[in-house]
Amino acid sequence: MTQYLISFNDGAMDHIPAEDWPDVGKASHAVVQEAVNAGVWVYGGGLERQTASIVATDGTVTDGPYPETKEVIGGFAVVDVATREEALAWAAKIAVACRCAQEVRELMPDPETDAMLRQADGRG
Repeated sequence: MTQYLISFNDGAMDHIPAEDWPDVGKASHAVVQEAVNAGVWVYGGGLERQTASIVATDGTVTDGPYPETKEVIGGFAVVDVATREEALAWAAKIAVACRCAQEVRELMPDPETDAMLRQADGRG
């Protein structure tokens, strides 16, 4: 299976009227529950609207995002599915629930980290 990041930009949901937020919350939680029940949900959530902190390789901390950054992530989900088409289908469900377009990107596999996690979980 392959993990995919499904995300939307900060501000992508600004068009939703305040009175519709309870319905959006219900719809998005229903999609999460469906993904959990299907065994594909890894993790996800919305990000607080705030300035990010950037930590440089020397440990220096500055406020971000970098000035050239035009868009930042507003929310995301990670699903573990067999095909890109399946990831796109989940993204479509999230798009309907959240009422905004979703970006889908494949995460790079990391067998070494997977092995560390299995060992920490006592699975090998």
